[in-house]
Amino acid sequence: MTELGPVAWPPSPIKTERLVLREPEAQDRAAFIELLASPEVHTYLGGPRPRDELERELPEAPERWPGSFVVDLDGGMIGQILLRRAPEHRRPAAEGKVDLGYLFLPRAWGFGYAAEACAAALDWFSSVLPGEPVVLTTQTANVGSMRLAAKLGFTEVERFQAWDAEQWLGMWSPVTPSD
Repeated sequence: MTELGPVAWPPSPIKTERLVLREPEAQDRAAFIELLASPEVHTYLGGPRPRDELERELPEAPERWPGSFVVDLDGGMIGQILLRRAPEHRRPAAEGKVDLGYLFLPRAWGFGYAAEACAAALDWFSSVLPGEPVVLTTQTANVGSMRLAAKLGFTEVERFQAWDAEQWLGMWSPVTPSD
């Protein structure tokens, strides 16, 4: 993965009705460990990482890089939004495009936070790189992610087999005002 491109980073925190999208901070380390070690979060992502390994390997201050947003609710991290460019991708339709990824702690599921945060990240992205499409890949068995992709306006490009499961690749294109 490479940087997004000509984007000023970090942006000012992005505020929605209930959330703040911001850069990771040292206070987020425990939430990152919880997120990466969660079997529920990683059901469709190849499984969780061992907590003791994460405790040893994660730096005290989480790494900051363009496109990585912490999703903050009332001063605490509940998830992460990732916008990463894939110069080489398994699927030709996604190669070189920016990929949207998201992880949320199970206690934050079912409240619409993922939709709210992802929509805010896509709005920000379309303002800094106008007209550039975004791709999203998820397992078709991940019903919640499939619903979220549809809600965000991703349209199916293709389905394919990978990691012993059917995958879904969708694309989102920002709406541009017509002349």
